[in-house]
Amino acid sequence: MRMWEQHSPAWQRAPSFPRGRTVTLFRMPPASSDPQRSTSQPLRSIWIDGTLVPWESATVHLLSHSLQRGSLVFDYLSVHDTPRGAAIFRLPEHLERFFHSVALVGLPLGYGREALHAAAVETVAANPGAHSLKICAYLPSIEVDVVPMDEHVAVAIAAYDSARDIVLRKEKPRSFPATVTLKIERTRRRIEAHLPPHAKAASNYLGPMMAKWAARKLGFDEVVLVDETGHLAEGPTTNVFLVDARGVLRTPPLDRVLAGVTRASLLELAKHEGIPTSEDPVRPEALLEAPEVFLAGTSAGVWPVVSVDGRTVGKGVPGPISLRLKARLDAATDGRDRDFEHWLTYVRP
Repeated sequence: MRMWEQHSPAWQRAPSFPRGRTVTLFRMPPASSDPQRSTSQPLRSIWIDGTLVPWESATVHLLSHSLQRGSLVFDYLSVHDTPRGAAIFRLPEHLERFFHSVALVGLPLGYGREALHAAAVETVAANPGAHSLKICAYLPSIEVDVVPMDEHVAVAIAAYDSARDIVLRKEKPRSFPATVTLKIERTRRRIEAHLPPHAKAASNYLGPMMAKWAARKLGFDEVVLVDETGHLAEGPTTNVFLVDARGVLRTPPLDRVLAGVTRASLLELAKHEGIPTSEDPVRPEALLEAPEVFLAGTSAGVWPVVSVDGRTVGKGVPGPISLRLKARLDAATDGRDRDFEHWLTYVRP
């Protein structure tokens, strides 16, 4: 279950979505039913360099290199409830991307894939009810130069429930919409020469954050960025898909975007569903003409777009291909699709 699926809106349970209905994805549970909100005890434990430490003790100094220079590298995974217990979705693929990001940034990581695979499983097992998993590599030392004298790269792995452990503990929890109003951001372009978009590094998210924050103030839910050539790139934490008039599922090619694991999963699922796909450069104007548009990511899953730059997409509700792919992805992540059970790493086989 993804962080926003604890209270499934209507379109997630049925093939249609009532026009004009407002749905929020987080609802504050009664205080009596949420003991975590009334206790000062540690909610979770976080794996740091081989040791599980209490959630509130997982800290670094304000002047640490990764905080000051943006050198932290991370990957974000989902954990799902299945008939065989908790399972991590596509852990090997996420670790492959994590190590690629580490190499692009140049961090001298001292861990191998097998060690972090085992650590991820250990962390999820130590945190029952977790649905999110984040792996971070960072330089915790205080430094005076952009190149650290202390080259120790720490690794932290956190398993938690995004809604209960983070969002609902805010003074003013935010509601997340079931469908998206999207803005095309044409001014803050992603420039590959600065840092390749394939690196999930903290510094790569500053521009997207600025763009999304500005779009929120204008009333949009999300933004999609363009690259230096003027073609569609991606959202701050999502890949973008559209279905064209021919019924072809299109998405920008990998040389322009982060190699999203959910993106790759949906392209493979589409082939199994007999849906033609195309990975090719996409002009922003194609979103305005498409009968279906959706975003895709680890926490978002399949997130239908109902308007782009204020113009309604299709009929203003999730389209049939979006719903088919969402249903197939949900079955795969929940352990109900035997064809894709190999995508799951069970915590307690």
